[in-house]
Amino acid sequence: MSKNVRKLTGTAMLSAVAYVLMFLEFPIPFLIPPFIKMDFSELPALLASFAYGPLWGVAVCLVKNLIHLMNTQSGGVGELSNFILGAVFVATAGIVYIKFHTKKGALIGSLIGAAVMGVISVFTNYYVVYPIYTNFMPMEAIIGAYQLILPSVKDLWQCLLIFNLPFTIVKGLISVLITMFIYKPLHRVLKGE
Repeated sequence: MSKNVRKLTGTAMLSAVAYVLMFLEFPIPFLIPPFIKMDFSELPALLASFAYGPLWGVAVCLVKNLIHLMNTQSGGVGELSNFILGAVFVATAGIVYIKFHTKKGALIGSLIGAAVMGVISVFTNYYVVYPIYTNFMPMEAIIGAYQLILPSVKDLWQCLLIFNLPFTIVKGLISVLITMFIYKPLHRVLKGE
């Protein structure tokens, strides 16, 4: 089997797994508003980024979100956010891994990717995601959901810095941790060795 066919097949398989993982999302009560949920769907994309390269990891993010649009509960806003943040995460990790092709390089790339994803989440949520969400829910209600957890937050910037930034970084770090345990055994299968 040629390399490109193997990459395409592996990417399709990992996209399907990522799509299924999107349905295993769950809220984290008392820590973040219930409309923000934890899932591990970036995990297969991170595996693709390490096995095949950053663009293949981004492709997994794109495919899982395009398929998930058929079941969207957010009018596509959640999928857009998931794609942007996932793509930033796995592309950053994959680019660093290409430069430092070791387990340490994968770990450093993933940690940098999680941090960059967290920082980017603040700006994409402020300038893209929440403005679109206000078509479904008023900004006062959005901020009110955060104030139920921490009444002292006053505006969207505070909400994003106090809640979304650490949540997004932790979400990425969990994917990093799992990837560090499962990549080595899956590496040969993904590479076709």
